[in-house]
Amino acid sequence: MITLRNLTLRRGPKIVLGNTTLTLNPGEKIGLVGRNGAGKSSLFALLTGRLQADAGDFSIPPRWRLGEVAQSMPETDQPATAFVLEGDTRLMEAESQLAAAEATDDGHAIGDAHAVLAEVGAYDARPRAQALMLGLGFKSAQLDAPVDSFSGGWRMRLQLARALMCPSDLLLLDEPTNHLDLDALVWLEAWLQRYEGTMLVISHDREFLDAITKVTVHLDDAQLTRYGGNYSSFELMRAERMSQQQAAYGRQQDKVAQLQRFIDRFKAKASKAKQAQSRVKALERMEKIAPVLTAADFSFEFREPANLPNPMLAMRDMSFGYAVEGGEPITIVQGVSRSVMPGQRIGILGANGQGKSTLVKTLAKTLAPIDGSCTEGKGLAIGYFAQQEMDVLTPESGPMEHMIRLAKQVSPGAREQELRDFLGQFRFTGEMVHQPVGSLSGGEKARLVLAMIVWQKPNLLLLDEPTNHLDLSTREALSMALNEFEGTVMLVSHDRALLREVCDEFWLVTAGGVQDFDGDLDDYQRWLLDNSKEQAKAYAQSQRMAASLPAPLVTAPVAAAPATPAAAAPAGANARSEDRNDDRKKKAQQRQQRASDAKPLKSEMSKLEARIAAATGERERCGQSLAAPGMSPAARAEAGKRQKALGEEIEALEARWLELSEALETMAP
Repeated sequence: MITLRNLTLRRGPKIVLGNTTLTLNPGEKIGLVGRNGAGKSSLFALLTGRLQADAGDFSIPPRWRLGEVAQSMPETDQPATAFVLEGDTRLMEAESQLAAAEATDDGHAIGDAHAVLAEVGAYDARPRAQALMLGLGFKSAQLDAPVDSFSGGWRMRLQLARALMCPSDLLLLDEPTNHLDLDALVWLEAWLQRYEGTMLVISHDREFLDAITKVTVHLDDAQLTRYGGNYSSFELMRAERMSQQQAAYGRQQDKVAQLQRFIDRFKAKASKAKQAQSRVKALERMEKIAPVLTAADFSFEFREPANLPNPMLAMRDMSFGYAVEGGEPITIVQGVSRSVMPGQRIGILGANGQGKSTLVKTLAKTLAPIDGSCTEGKGLAIGYFAQQEMDVLTPESGPMEHMIRLAKQVSPGAREQELRDFLGQFRFTGEMVHQPVGSLSGGEKARLVLAMIVWQKPNLLLLDEPTNHLDLSTREALSMALNEFEGTVMLVSHDRALLREVCDEFWLVTAGGVQDFDGDLDDYQRWLLDNSKEQAKAYAQSQRMAASLPAPLVTAPVAAAPATPAAAAPAGANARSEDRNDDRKKKAQQRQQRASDAKPLKSEMSKLEARIAAATGERERCGQSLAAPGMSPAARAEAGKRQKALGEEIEALEARWLELSEALETMAP
């Protein structure tokens, strides 16, 4: 087992772990959670030996093999399969043993080495490595491509496959889903559920953690707290624990106040001095209970759109793909004729490489359509969140510079203080507003892109993997903001919790086209798993056929094309589709009705806020004039009356604002 006993760990002056104790048992699957910057990655560094404890005891079984996803970007022209195979440390050791035996021509040692190779599965290692790669979304034609021919996200998938290839006793995964599509995530989830070793996972994906973990360790305020259960269970247990702690703190504060009153009252009386002194000692001995201090939750909302065109977009025979300089364009999706209506919540599904991002990029006008037309409704305003945040950010510019450039385009009258206050809502404060974007964390870049979208008051949101670098609290804030948004949402995401909470209909990008998916996300997951199994079978069969054919007849294997949902989705999905469609329409109608009912209330609230601000300013000026010397008695009396009247008016306005706010809360779904 892994044990930490009274352990302290520092990173520079910061205490990451302070006199904390924890035990992890063999075979447990643990989710490690905590706010960004709490020190989760530092704990991983301790487990791998890259950091040493400053105090206390730490132990891990010395014979355990460790599997970990390297965070460095591999730079090599090595074939992808060979790179992944090197993750099997036992295989690499056995091959080294065989090479050494062959170099000395030691027949006995050569025989022993071959026996070890058989024991570690050397003869099916290549198919095992390629099965991992196929599951993570690689095509069969890419299996032996040079590593440095892949983009950064795909190289990180290779690092993940390499870690899974290791016959580990302890597997450490730090945000393993960040570079995965939903199909690869579903496959990884199933693989990890079968993993037999001890596993420790850092993730901000609630459903992923719920599916693969049975224990949750919470890192907060330099302390590790163990909870028996997955992430959802942890939330319930922690809420209960915090409630109990706050109640105990309140009771103790009452007791402290009672003791202190006795001490203050009787410490000077000789007859009571002894009793007072005993209460002083009781206070000193009392183990203080800390109040519950939680970090302020992040929240934001999208501004009310100026209008809602109907339809938002009308696509006619559109084809999507990429232009090739000096050659024919590559078409990925074609023949799309669809309309996007106000208030729709569309989740865009599809296996890796089918064209989801290409579709969104084209609608966002960062790619030109290959063919067909797209008619925009009058007044359409698109808010686009790119999968790679740096596609819309400038590395050397700070958040304030980005907002100033944006404000010049959409709201030229905006003042710098207004922009600074707005950035503060997204946790960019002080000098951070001038920090170059290239030095910000992934989560900070994502928050800046969200801030820029909110400022533009869009009525159509095109979101391509917006949660990749967001922590759980920010993901929840995004979900709430999207549910309150009055416009239309088109969302590509591997975050199933976000898809479930936001979307009420799904488009499936598959087989070169776009169609409705009538099942729910559970149906889609089953379809993806069935599809990946069929693809793996087809590849294994092609390998067996290739091995049996004469050399001139051997051809490169071709991955099986994704099955259509009609063929692959569970039978019950189609039977339930009519009911789901009715539910979706009903939800959309209810949402539109809520938005319609809320609009006059929001309008009145805006007017109230403006009047409260004006009245408050006038009241302050009255107060300043009353303090000024040389004011006549009549003028002073008039100013006093006006100040009192303004105070009463502000009180009435604020009461009305609270009434409207409560009314809006009751309308929320």
